[in-house]
Amino acid sequence: MILFWLQKNGLPPHVAEQIVFFVPAYRIACAVADSEVLPHYSVHMVFEAINYTNKRGESLMKRRMLATLVGLMLVLPSFATNAYAEEKVLNFGCQMYSDGLINPAAQTNCAWNCMRYGISEGLFKFNDNMEIEPWLAESWEANEDSTVWTIKIRDGVKFSNGTDMTASKVKESLDSVREQGPNGSSNPQNYLAFEAEVVADDAANTITISLPKPDYNLPGNLAYPVMAIIDVADTTDFDHGIIGTGPYMVESHADLVGYTMVKNPLYWDGEVPYDKVEIIFMGDASAKANALMAGQVDLVENITNVSDLQRLQADDNYTVDIASGVRCGFSWINFNGILGNDTLRKAIVMSIDDETICESNTIGGLYTAGFSVLPSTLAYGYENLNNPYAYDPDAAAAMLDEAGIVDSDGDGVRELDGQPIFLRYSSYENRLLNDFSDANTMYMAELGIGVTPAYGSSDDCWNDLVTFNYDLDNNNWTTVGNGDPTEYMANWYSKSGSNYCGYQSDAYDAAYEKFLDTPDTEGRAALLQEMQQILIDDAAVIIDGYYNSSMAYSKNVGYAHIHTADYYWLSTEIIPAE
Repeated sequence: MILFWLQKNGLPPHVAEQIVFFVPAYRIACAVADSEVLPHYSVHMVFEAINYTNKRGESLMKRRMLATLVGLMLVLPSFATNAYAEEKVLNFGCQMYSDGLINPAAQTNCAWNCMRYGISEGLFKFNDNMEIEPWLAESWEANEDSTVWTIKIRDGVKFSNGTDMTASKVKESLDSVREQGPNGSSNPQNYLAFEAEVVADDAANTITISLPKPDYNLPGNLAYPVMAIIDVADTTDFDHGIIGTGPYMVESHADLVGYTMVKNPLYWDGEVPYDKVEIIFMGDASAKANALMAGQVDLVENITNVSDLQRLQADDNYTVDIASGVRCGFSWINFNGILGNDTLRKAIVMSIDDETICESNTIGGLYTAGFSVLPSTLAYGYENLNNPYAYDPDAAAAMLDEAGIVDSDGDGVRELDGQPIFLRYSSYENRLLNDFSDANTMYMAELGIGVTPAYGSSDDCWNDLVTFNYDLDNNNWTTVGNGDPTEYMANWYSKSGSNYCGYQSDAYDAAYEKFLDTPDTEGRAALLQEMQQILIDDAAVIIDGYYNSSMAYSKNVGYAHIHTADYYWLSTEIIPAE
């Protein structure tokens, strides 16, 4: 009957026969993709699987088999069966970071993945005002100089494998991430010093942390995803199978394709609303919007194509939730390369019209223009800052001419020390970063600065950053990831392991070190204002603007919310429609 229907609808007989032959699509797709995932007829997942087999050099026959499955799903929706029809299943399209790995100790993005996928939780968390709240902890107290902290662990919490989350298990997790830290790039020492001693008291269900120096924001630091509490002893697959306390746990995964998550039946904080969550990696913002509107997914994060976002906002079938922006898009500047030249760097910053870019049809208000590394919405003195390098292309050109950085051969590119200036610009697609990089490149070309684009994945961009294989590297960071900007501002502290730009300023270092030792809010805010002004005066960063995060969902979902600290994607707040 299926064969007759296909031929009646215009498919050549040999194609129809192929499709009928491959109707048991699930098992074939699993075999082809070397995975036990692809649990339902998702067009996007199969397309991703095709890309996966291409990257792995799989045979043409295998790729044709997958292509056939795509055709089947496109022309036979009425024949597709859903093995989980009686279950509550959420299909979630999201960006893939760090190949979807979830080991918090390996890389910052992996730690975020683990928490975003609903696997791990921290001792503390942030509300939407970026105020600290207890999570796996019940309460905490510190001594007078904030060098000794006692944290009461929440009673009755189990890891998803049934193991009790005792004080000893919490200590084991905090010790383990710091032991593994030097092998990765998560920099756990930024949140809990290597020298810190953690003592567990299982009888009282408390841990006591003794620090080598005061930490006035330890709860905020322990809320960062890198410091999430996991069952270290029983986890055997740290890349894809972390055991946590969150509402969902990994059932299976497909490399570069996604995860199948299932309900944690032992979850401590209320009912888990979905039996399964299919996490489907989607790298392109328009792909997310199109998949949502086609019904292939129910929920997506961060639609960054303005026209797609406006389309969803105008359609009553979809809801778009937007969080206030505490993220900053910016291009790192490599001071160890040609941009160590002060005049060149300052002229480039002056040549870029960030306000026009942020107000363009491409960006469309998804970013607010600004000139400092901290968003203007935060209470850190933005209104008191002075920008000596506001957009002025004529002044930028005159600055270079006066310094002898000129185009001597008329090819449109200036030279420095006898060599044409070509900057390696690393960037990636998410959150409109490539659009900013393109616009910045255009302005630099008008100044006579050549650019060699090095656009790739977020992982490519990160690898370029940590190996200093760039001149400009465009990124988007949460500025108050641990509740204040301490960790973020360490990016420009010369003694920090997260200084990936080679920037060194005695004045900045002194202000940062004083900031670390200042407990009062007003004093810290004043020092943050001073540090911002130093970076501005040194033209240490090219600012894209301040980004607003978003989630969009269909009527299959009853409620979803994107948090200001966007570590919390798959939470029990996301519920199916009634």
